[in-house]
Amino acid sequence: MDVAELDNPFWSSLATRHRGVALRHGEVARYPASLAPFLGVAHAGVDPVEALDALVARDESVYLLGVAPRVPEGWTLEAFADLAQMTCMSPIDVIDGPDAVELTDVHRADVLALTALVYPHYFRERTMELGRYFGIYMPDARGEVRLAAMIGERLGTDAYQEMSAICTHPDFNGRGYARRLTALLGNDVLAGGRIPFLHVSHANTRAKRLYEQLGYSHRRDIGFWSLRRSA
Repeated sequence: MDVAELDNPFWSSLATRHRGVALRHGEVARYPASLAPFLGVAHAGVDPVEALDALVARDESVYLLGVAPRVPEGWTLEAFADLAQMTCMSPIDVIDGPDAVELTDVHRADVLALTALVYPHYFRERTMELGRYFGIYMPDARGEVRLAAMIGERLGTDAYQEMSAICTHPDFNGRGYARRLTALLGNDVLAGGRIPFLHVSHANTRAKRLYEQLGYSHRRDIGFWSLRRSA
């Protein structure tokens, strides 16, 4: 397994598992905006001028992870705080809880509503097409059955699979749903011969602690940037 794939995860995914959907111009590639606002470069020395003009709309921001190119004139690269990249090498104990259902187009409105509430910015209308997504439906205080928690597969290569959109509706916090979903999907990925990984903000101490308790270990801090045309 080439761990260098994880050092440049957007490019690695776009060049391998998601090459069929990638919009590519030389050594620069991106996801269609309806799938994800992510752009990757093959290495930091790439000259991205022509590719950015071809791939990024004038009013659009795209995001880079792990590797960023030299910023050409007319573009602004904004650095965010590094994310923690974590991997899980062994199966996780699965706690008891409600059944998980695979989320499909039938559930799309529920997924978009939940992610807009607790996971904004990066989840798009067609993000669910990048991999498998699973959720737990439960009745709320009024007896209305709602999507209480979810998880999915986003970036990936033949060796690694990102766990993404791990979120719980605030009305259902503290019930262990995210813990159960993370274990179920991660164990399935491991059983298929791939290694689960994820990214989490260091500021999100609650989530980071959960992943550590489950068995995810810190692999590295990884740079995260936004890129857009200068005003």
